[in-house]
Amino acid sequence: MSGAAIVSEAVERVRDRIATAGGDPSAVRLVAVTKGFGPGAVAAAVAAGVVDVGESYASELVGKANSAPPGVRWHFVGRLQSNKVKPVASLVELWQSVDRPSLVRRLGERVPGARVLVQVNASGEVTKGGCRPADARDLVAHADDAGLDVRGLMTIGATGDPEDARPGFRLVRELADRLGLPERSMGMSGDLEVAVQEGSTMVRVGRALFGPRPTAVRGTSAETASAVPLTSVYQEGGGWRRCGDEQ
Repeated sequence: MSGAAIVSEAVERVRDRIATAGGDPSAVRLVAVTKGFGPGAVAAAVAAGVVDVGESYASELVGKANSAPPGVRWHFVGRLQSNKVKPVASLVELWQSVDRPSLVRRLGERVPGARVLVQVNASGEVTKGGCRPADARDLVAHADDAGLDVRGLMTIGATGDPEDARPGFRLVRELADRLGLPERSMGMSGDLEVAVQEGSTMVRVGRALFGPRPTAVRGTSAETASAVPLTSVYQEGGGWRRCGDEQ
């Protein structure tokens, strides 16, 4: 089975999970996170009908955009350094990780009118990006003043059991409601059901579509990561199996 066909099946499984959690798969946007995979992952996602593609590194995004099929909507989902805005300014459709005033200022200067989500650290974990929930209102107002188009909030679920992420997802949904923001980007491969139950309008999924990141990528720089081809992995009998090993 081709990599594209395997990803297409994985997309259907993710949409089924969204539906089982009580969400509408046509309303909850699926963002395919291709960080660490080569351009083949982007092509496979688009072939499966997923045109929203997330990247965490500016250099990877630029490299993949050069060979991506038409119609891709690029999302920047990783922690963004202000000096990395310029290389991807003309490519990004939605900046999902806006978490501090200095980044707001840079985006306002380089990409006036950019569509953004303010990232909130709802779990309090120091390893996760995002502003404090108490600072979200001020950061949204600052982004508005800078001429950015604030569409909603983004958060990363707490580490651990999926249920551990529920309080944070609920907090972010309530914050978005109070601020009158329609988008809530919450949920990844391991906790998307809980996120959907708590009102997510957008899930960011990598592993459940493409399998674990290729071993060669772990610990490498973003520049070398973009050269790694799609490693087709699919779930079979409760485990993961590399299609390249299938006879």
